[in-house]
Amino acid sequence: MKRKETIKIVREAYGKIAQGKDSCGCGTCGPDAREFARSIGYSEEELKAIPDEANLALSCGNPISLASLKKGETVLDLGSGAGFDCFLAADKVGSSGKIIGVDMTAQMIEKARDNAKKNRIKNVEFRIGEIEDLPVADNSVDAVISNCVINLSPDKQKVFHEIYRVLKPGGRVAISDIALNKKLPDKVRESINAYVGCVSGAILVDEYERTVRSSGLKDIKITSKGTTSCIDPDTKDPIGRAILDNLEDGQSLEEYVVSINIEARKQADLIEEYPD
Repeated sequence: MKRKETIKIVREAYGKIAQGKDSCGCGTCGPDAREFARSIGYSEEELKAIPDEANLALSCGNPISLASLKKGETVLDLGSGAGFDCFLAADKVGSSGKIIGVDMTAQMIEKARDNAKKNRIKNVEFRIGEIEDLPVADNSVDAVISNCVINLSPDKQKVFHEIYRVLKPGGRVAISDIALNKKLPDKVRESINAYVGCVSGAILVDEYERTVRSSGLKDIKITSKGTTSCIDPDTKDPIGRAILDNLEDGQSLEEYVVSINIEARKQADLIEEYPD
């Protein structure tokens, strides 16, 4: 698919998720969203600090646990959805800090802003935009977080160039995402449903590391959390079902898909020109 077509499909799909009309195929991981969040690394204390309406079960890890956020910091969340990680980060940085959530889906931005207003969370701002072209100033954020979103981008190299651009010197990256242990079967790789479901847009772990490294980021650490598939084999969800049905007999998604954490840093006291 061409970049514009891919973005259009993903935007429409996640707009429906924000409105409660659909799922990405990954919301079947547990009886409810709170249990699912606990299963991927969020503590009960953290979940109590987050509005339930912000938890759409779209995560694959807990980037906040990697970020070591401090009071007064400015944090950027790529693909902020309904505000789940933004609200947790807002609690960490306090009233002197600031959280910027960027999402390309208008319905998600509307839902996140509504969640912030209803819960009186004032140190969070939500901006509509694409993560390949962030509406954020150069050298302006202390940390970039993201959760199961970059796999959806058709230009991951551009995403990491943008991350490098907006980070302050010494700023850091804490990302949870989906990657691949080995190349997907053709039927899965070509499936639109598998793309929306955070599977066929993922790249190999080694390629992911090369992409991060070529952006200029340093101190890169990529940690696999083990093979994973949060799609119940008995799911009736249409996207999840379509992904599983495209596997051959004897194949399982766990052979291919892995959850990873990405940590990195922009070199301190360094100002460079950024790639176009």
